[in-house]
Amino acid sequence: MSVSRSSRRARLLAGAAIIAAATLPLTGCAQLFDAFNGASAGAAERVPEPVETTAAPAMEFDSQFTYDGSVSLSSEVADGLEVRLDIWAADPKRTHEWMPMGEKTFGFAVNVHDSRVDEKAVLTQKRRVYISQIAITSQTAQTGGQVSTPFQFAADPRTLVPTDTLRSERGLLLNSFQGGLHVPETTIHQLPPDTFGVTLQFQLTIWVEGTANDDASFGQQTVYHQLPIAIFPQADADEAGTESEEQAP
Repeated sequence: MSVSRSSRRARLLAGAAIIAAATLPLTGCAQLFDAFNGASAGAAERVPEPVETTAAPAMEFDSQFTYDGSVSLSSEVADGLEVRLDIWAADPKRTHEWMPMGEKTFGFAVNVHDSRVDEKAVLTQKRRVYISQIAITSQTAQTGGQVSTPFQFAADPRTLVPTDTLRSERGLLLNSFQGGLHVPETTIHQLPPDTFGVTLQFQLTIWVEGTANDDASFGQQTVYHQLPIAIFPQADADEAGTESEEQAP
């Protein structure tokens, strides 16, 4: 009898221990679940604070030329044949110093790229492209709402390059070994004082050969490009110059 009573007591103690052990994790999970729910509710009600930014404000007159100091524009004039117009700031080279009253000098070049042939291929394997006329007009953007055309340029490209360049009655040959049309300096003079931007319109009159080494396959085309340029107030230019002097060694 004593042995049976001791065994029963041992079994009861073991059962109680198992129940206690099983109850503890359940209680802990319930507490974690309540805490998680409380945190989630708080997060849902929390309004995120605005993030401060130090990014520069957008330019009033959007101009890739002004951002980079140069730009490359291209037009496909035949399958795999592109006429490329490269333009760069010459003086001042810092485009943030381009202002209404100062001289603003840029350079430009016109070339051809034919993806069908190697660049070192002989001329008879290339589709020739001649340029017979180039014209540039302008249009200002002014705070007062007026519009003016202060810059005009027009020329026969054959008059802008040395006389030994390849040419014909169709104009100046662009895809020769001498390297197309290159104009190192062209100046925009004084603009209206309230000008904050000027757009240059390029018009190129070209002759394109349809089949390499076939004089009868030429056709005439006109290529147009626009170049927006930001113009900065005199005060901004003065500040930029002062900063440059202060940073100079």
